[in-house]
Amino acid sequence: MPILFNQAQYYQAVCSRDSRFDGSFFFGVSSTGIYCRPVCPVKTPNLENCIFFLNAAAAEAAGFRPCLRCRPELIPGNASVDAADRLTQNALSLIEDGFLNDTNVANLAKELGVTDRHLRRVFHEALGVNPIKFVQTQRLLLAKRLLTDTTLPITEVTFAAGFNSLRRFNTLFKSRYTLSPTQFRKHINIQQSLNSLSFKLNYRPPLDWLSLLNFINERAIPRTEEVFNGVYRRIVRLYHRNQWHIGWITAELLTNPPVIQVIIDIKLTQVIFPVLKYIKKLFDLTCSPEKIILALGPLAKSRTGLRVPGAFDGFEVAVQTILAQKETKKTTDTVVEKFVNYFGEPHPTPFATLTHAFPIPKRIALASIEEISALGIPQFKAEVIVILAQAVERKNLDLIPYADTVSTIEQLRSLPGINEESVQYITMRALSWPDAFPLCNKDLAKALGIRSTRIAHNITKTWQPWRSYAAIYLMSKLLEEK
Repeated sequence: MPILFNQAQYYQAVCSRDSRFDGSFFFGVSSTGIYCRPVCPVKTPNLENCIFFLNAAAAEAAGFRPCLRCRPELIPGNASVDAADRLTQNALSLIEDGFLNDTNVANLAKELGVTDRHLRRVFHEALGVNPIKFVQTQRLLLAKRLLTDTTLPITEVTFAAGFNSLRRFNTLFKSRYTLSPTQFRKHINIQQSLNSLSFKLNYRPPLDWLSLLNFINERAIPRTEEVFNGVYRRIVRLYHRNQWHIGWITAELLTNPPVIQVIIDIKLTQVIFPVLKYIKKLFDLTCSPEKIILALGPLAKSRTGLRVPGAFDGFEVAVQTILAQKETKKTTDTVVEKFVNYFGEPHPTPFATLTHAFPIPKRIALASIEEISALGIPQFKAEVIVILAQAVERKNLDLIPYADTVSTIEQLRSLPGINEESVQYITMRALSWPDAFPLCNKDLAKALGIRSTRIAHNITKTWQPWRSYAAIYLMSKLLEEK
């Protein structure tokens, strides 16, 4: 996505309703007190009435209210490399997981290994607001979305959005949006299932949904996730406020308008924010395709719209990757299914083939090598899996998007028996890292159609920092040639 430098360029994007910039900035209209996305369908205001902001929090801090037509809470978002600073991105990821729901900014800074003052300064320089203002806006926008798209009682909306006090929520909502939550909802006509919640997620086109599903389906965890008739579905388990939340989700592409429709089990109400976040990561909905095409050139132009699949659970991806090393897909699926059936937690779903949540690290960390090997898993792999689980359980290893990439790669390389392709694959998916490259030189040369592995390796350097996307293009090509 091209970088905008001045008001004229911002305004041109607004006039053309350019979807490439959706979520990259907002514009407030001084004559109405409303702020919008650049794709807003309303009549374009005059330039002299427009004020441009890098994020919703900055617009609301300036006194603007979100537009009810374009709904700023529905933006695709931005990829990790779009953040002005990696520290800011890590802080945003923790905030999206609800880190500040039960603690303060000082503890957030401590978690990130910096001082409170440094975090506030860097955060403000990157986003124009302090962390508290930002998280308040995030909570309000999520609450607005829940009030608009669901029939959840207002009390449940309050806590699902991250507020600890109904009074505080009512006061803040009315001060920002002029209406109380009850008054706001009176204007909404909602049709919602009693057993699930429905959401629509936007993205920047193009999106090659079929290729994305094929990639995920090729590596789906038996009993936990699957692709069926163009619909992705899985069992989700997330830890939040000292307890585990388990339920199911589905996701499918709608074409008119082009959005991803997500259905979420009502049992996941209290973790809606992180669930939506991980769905966006899984399908790489924050991607800016034009930026990838520009960086990868002819390689990407032949297959526009490919995305780098993320992960709901980094530990899940790592375990499956270890079990898949030097094995066929059929053998891997058989072993992984036994592993999930034995160690996973049974959970009922509307889908007969989805029966178990993937085992949590603590369960595997306490397992014996013999217990795992009895499932037909080689002893050396069982040992690596236990070591991995213990490191994750003790929080010595983070397999999550905001983890430090360099140190995580070093820790994965230190595990016995994990090859470099597996390290890169785990980094690409679990950390949503755009510059991993999980292809060995032999497969790389084959995919590029050249004999020299040295030349092939040198070519990859020209794709930085988007090598994960290049790898997806090449891996999809190899899969099609099988």
